[in-house]
Amino acid sequence: MAKRAASKSASKTTAKKTTKISTAKSTKKALKQKFIFVTGGVVSSIGKGLTAASLGALLEARGHKVTIMKFDPYLNVDPGTMSPFQHGEVYVTEDGAETDLDLGHYERFTSAIMSRSNSVSTGQIYDTVLARERRGDYLGGTVQVIPHITEEIKARIYEAAQGSEVILVEIGGTVGDIESQPFLEAIRQMRIDVGMENSVLVHVTYVPYIAAAGELKSKPTQHSVKELREIGLQPDFLVCRSEKHIDENLKGKIALFCSVQPNHVIAAQDSRFIYEVPMALNKEHLDELIVERLGLSAGKPDIKGWQNLVKVLSNPAHSVKIGVVGKYVELKEAYKSLHEALVHGGVANNARLEIIYVDSEKVTDKTAKELLGKVDGILVPGGFGTRGVEGKVTAIKYAREKQIPFFGICFGMQLAAIEFARNVCGIKDATSREFHAENKRNGNFVIDSMVEQRGIVNKGGTMRLGAFPCAIASGTTAAQVYKASNIMERHRHRFEFNNKYKALFEKNGMVASGICKERDLVEIIELPDHPWFVGVQFHPEFKSKPLAPHPLFVNFVKASLKNK
Repeated sequence: MAKRAASKSASKTTAKKTTKISTAKSTKKALKQKFIFVTGGVVSSIGKGLTAASLGALLEARGHKVTIMKFDPYLNVDPGTMSPFQHGEVYVTEDGAETDLDLGHYERFTSAIMSRSNSVSTGQIYDTVLARERRGDYLGGTVQVIPHITEEIKARIYEAAQGSEVILVEIGGTVGDIESQPFLEAIRQMRIDVGMENSVLVHVTYVPYIAAAGELKSKPTQHSVKELREIGLQPDFLVCRSEKHIDENLKGKIALFCSVQPNHVIAAQDSRFIYEVPMALNKEHLDELIVERLGLSAGKPDIKGWQNLVKVLSNPAHSVKIGVVGKYVELKEAYKSLHEALVHGGVANNARLEIIYVDSEKVTDKTAKELLGKVDGILVPGGFGTRGVEGKVTAIKYAREKQIPFFGICFGMQLAAIEFARNVCGIKDATSREFHAENKRNGNFVIDSMVEQRGIVNKGGTMRLGAFPCAIASGTTAAQVYKASNIMERHRHRFEFNNKYKALFEKNGMVASGICKERDLVEIIELPDHPWFVGVQFHPEFKSKPLAPHPLFVNFVKASLKNK
């Protein structure tokens, strides 16, 4: 009995102590990640990416750490081998992933650094699942969309969410597309897995204005939400894109038919500038309602930077014309990051940019003055292939000889080297190996492939991709621009400047002002005796933000203003 009593007494004491320790530990709150899913309806290109990016900016302005990811429904493993005419630009992340252009919006609007985990295609999902099946990972079981594909989709979301407080997940395509169904099913499951209190579904739709009737029509939005509800998804918020103002009566009607609260119907009338969107959503209280819905701290957002940005865009002190000579000029999305980086450079100089896209195939010695005579600066962007090459070379020659500020990016830098070799160094047959068969040995390949690139058959993801270091030579334009001796910039190319010609170039006045020392590769070339002539092997546009413009674009626009 005594032993039992002692045992009971000991267990009571132990229980008390355990309870005390447990109570102390429970005062530390575990981080509960929040998930915001963004879908689109009615039409494609409705602005899901811009909505996600703007919402991310507003949540950051409230002090929350965010990341954003994009699911693309196409079967390509990545957009790296897709034509810009079909898909727009290929955006490159710091770790070398070739991704959808919406990731550019995500990085421009927030401080989040995107990686390959932030951009996922149907092709990647199926590729992973089928590789596991081939290895026998499923132990002979039947491989199906549910659960195998949906589980892989969910796993990708959890992977991308690591380290963030809130993750915004954009589902590409339009509700009703066959390709998007596995993703929608996966987020239906996820909302149950993480709890409705930890997830929000934002559906972006289009409310068309019918001129003949003189009114906005909500029926497409109703049908779009109906499609979602048929697969078990009920939107929490509707972001309604429109050309005209959506009044409270129409909001009430949409809310009634779509089973959402009237104040959760967010009007998103077309803006003059994409950088107005965060303020437009804030005016509609979207960020306030979402943090309240998710139980996040609701500090007042600091959006002064966005307000000042829009003020300059609306009423700049100066204007400047920049000629962009490229071969994808019919589709401006092909140069999305470039366009925005130029706008950022304009804002930094309190100037409105008029960007004139010039088809390189139309530029010749005879037409150069007509096409480029009225611009203040000339930019030749990246590209691939032989189409339009000679027109770009002619444009570079025009900029060099007429002392017009010139900026060459990637392919533009390579063609600047070829133009200089031909017309200054006297190498009339100067060319790039890209334009010839790999086994061709005779010829002056001023731009050549790296040894490890030769013989590569698979084109996807095999270029020099992602961030690489570059050492800047002192006393150069590049040093003046960067105000640093070492930088990191993102690349996407297969060919490099041939160092055999470096001494000849320097003898004739071209300076190699940036070098990747670890591989002895020329990264930046410039002409000291020119108002502003810089070519870079990398893509600086990928690191420019509206509130932190890239110094190369700032200085190029500044030089173009002086030339004006």
